[in-house]
Amino acid sequence: MADVTEPTRRTILTLGATGAFGGALVLAGCAPSSPPASSPSVAPSASTPTTPEVTNEPPAESTGPDEPATGADIAALADVPVGGSLAATLDGERVLLAQPTAGAVVCFSAICTHQGCPVNAAGAEFDCPCHGSRFDAATGEVIHGPAIDPLTPIAVAVSGDRIVAAS
Repeated sequence: MADVTEPTRRTILTLGATGAFGGALVLAGCAPSSPPASSPSVAPSASTPTTPEVTNEPPAESTGPDEPATGADIAALADVPVGGSLAATLDGERVLLAQPTAGAVVCFSAICTHQGCPVNAAGAEFDCPCHGSRFDAATGEVIHGPAIDPLTPIAVAVSGDRIVAAS
């Protein structure tokens, strides 16, 4: 009589990987049948970084100093040089402001679309110190990669001498 030994898990996985259902067997062999009872479910916290949805829409631009204040105060208009930029905070998140022409203000998320690093205001552009991406401060468009998507625009308005979040 032939010596019959029980196959090892490696043998089963190797044989299964060569068959039509190999991938499924490999995954089934490695996956737990149910999550451990002691593992807590983890919900994202307020400090968990999130990547904003990126759109190709032009930045929301303010229409002038006579607009009524509609949202949170971000900065003084005088703090953003014409043709320049400024880093600020809106609802606890970093944002980037620019004033391409006198009285016209644009705002963008300060999170790089490449890998989520904080982007810095640098005059007429925004620079990501992590991997060297550069963005046009007036449009949020990529000047130099590795980022391929523009910064996410944020709607703002000018109210008197203040820049505020638009609704």
